Amino acid sequence: MGDERRQPKYAAIAADLDLKIQAGHYAPGQALPSQRDLSAEYGVTLMTLRQALGLLTERGLVTQEAGRGTYVSSPKAFYSMGSLKSLADDLREQGHSVETTLLARGRRPLPAWVATRLGVEAAEPALRVERLRHVGGAPAIHQVSWIPEPFTGSLAQVDFTTTSLYDAFAADGRIANRADERLSPAVLTARLGTLLERAEGAPVFLSDRVTFDRDDRAIVFDRATILGELIEIRTERAASSVKVVWTNAGS
Repeated sequence: MGDERRQPKYAAIAADLDLKIQAGHYAPGQALPSQRDLSAEYGVTLMTLRQALGLLTERGLVTQEAGRGTYVSSPKAFYSMGSLKSLADDLREQGHSVETTLLARGRRPLPAWVATRLGVEAAEPALRVERLRHVGGAPAIHQVSWIPEPFTGSLAQVDFTTTSLYDAFAADGRIANRADERLSPAVLTARLGTLLERAEGAPVFLSDRVTFDRDDRAIVFDRATILGELIEIRTERAASSVKVVWTNAGS
């Protein structure tokens, strides 16, 4: 806490608690000492201590539960918007355990709204693959993929509990080259609420991604419903690697 002359006391306390959390002195899910004990330890008033805890809460490092105390938050997985990888592979590379449950797989006519995103005629035959992702043992992502008939190949036989869709395409000689992804806020339907073990109407992110092959043909449309409380969305911007286009929400 050698920065006390250059920053407010509450910020110095927050920084010290942050270091202790990162070092494992306080583990995820563990309760911090009571506010009175912490204020005595740091030699500050309860008001100053509460300012420090408020700062940690804003950073997502702790959660404050009325009548119970302050708890260290579990680290969030993050979904990178700047990489062309399967969602599960992204999370595994960060060290998170990801388990996939195959909910359904079958051939169906393309819904009109999906066909529009793929640039094909509605009702064309397609393979629909529905999966549920558990991250760290908790249901976190519901994903539905639509693959138009010309690109289904041997996907009807792939074990999607262990193989990503991108890897399955690669095994068929089709390489994902680029993707158009749109992220928007939404709320859970009753069915998805049951699958993700959250109440109907709970806030989520919707990720709609169209992936193109090297011939610039749309080979799959994915819709992922992501629990924002468990998965964080990040992007790293560089002059030559990520293009960001701002549009009206209804565009």
